[in-house]
Amino acid sequence: MATFGLVHGVCAGGWSWDLVAPSLEEAGHRVVAMDLPCDDPDAAFTDYAEVVDRTLGDTDDDVVLVGHSTGGLTIPLVAARRSVSELVFLCAVIPVPGESAAQRGIDWRLIEPGEWQLDNGDGSFSISAEGFRLHVAHDADPDVIDAAVQRLRPQFLKPFLEPCPLDSIPNVPRRYVLCTEDHMVAPEWSRREAPVRLGVEPIEPRSSHSPMASRPSELVELLLA
Repeated sequence: MATFGLVHGVCAGGWSWDLVAPSLEEAGHRVVAMDLPCDDPDAAFTDYAEVVDRTLGDTDDDVVLVGHSTGGLTIPLVAARRSVSELVFLCAVIPVPGESAAQRGIDWRLIEPGEWQLDNGDGSFSISAEGFRLHVAHDADPDVIDAAVQRLRPQFLKPFLEPCPLDSIPNVPRRYVLCTEDHMVAPEWSRREAPVRLGVEPIEPRSSHSPMASRPSELVELLLA
């Protein structure tokens, strides 16, 4: 038995994993999917890691952390706090120790922010409904998309200004899952950077940026493999 800690990306919540969690539980595993404080203007990625660590609680299970998108910037921080059996970077940005995401730049992006992002004018941004439909989960069922759009939250920018406090990515097994139809994190970037930053060749299922919404069964099979 393992405990899967499912860590969402920007503007989302633990609900992102609603189509994945039941199948993992049916396979005999514990699932923990938390809400990160993305709508808190004072919270940084170290605070996100604290939320993940606290929500996982005390467990004797093997802990598998799955970080979707910018969740990839949080899961290594959790692995530096507690014992983790595996890190799974899912369509994910990979941190650079000592540098902030803003310093490193957004060389991973495939499309311009204006195609999916709304500036809220208060230091936060949101994902537009049209941007979500066209670029985040364009291959998901329309009902799934509509339900997700109703639950999106603002994302404050402060975490992206915080230098990664790690000296190196924790030395635990890791996988990188690259989705071939990802419009957000460029597949070519993932193919290039996963071997360099994580020492792994990416797995390449066919999906949009949100396989948990569009291909949950296939994602579960991959996570359990």
